[in-house]
Amino acid sequence: MNKKTLVVGASLKPQRYSNLAINRLVSHGYEVVGFGLREGKVSGVAIDTHLMPYKDIHTITLYLNPERQKAFYDYIISLHPERVIFNPGTENPDFQNILKQEGVYFEEACTLVLLSTNQY
Repeated sequence: MNKKTLVVGASLKPQRYSNLAINRLVSHGYEVVGFGLREGKVSGVAIDTHLMPYKDIHTITLYLNPERQKAFYDYIISLHPERVIFNPGTENPDFQNILKQEGVYFEEACTLVLLSTNQY
């Protein structure tokens, strides 16, 4: 069941959706790692500020706007995720085309909704 998830754009601010997503993922029993601008912890999850060579990432959930995503295309692909979730406001047809060429499944969805409806 454990779909190890990388939250890209993780925030320490409790009002941010990426923060809420980390909290909910942890409460649902998922293994979570995070990448963001500031080091810290959210629900016991360390937020890294350097790109780490994570292993066994099933899902990457994005909380970066399309312009900021460009710097992470190669990194995200290098992790060989099974799925990339484009949360509302992160939709990016250019990156989605690259993912499609790489054989990576993606969806435009809200991680919080997927969790609350048992579709994650």
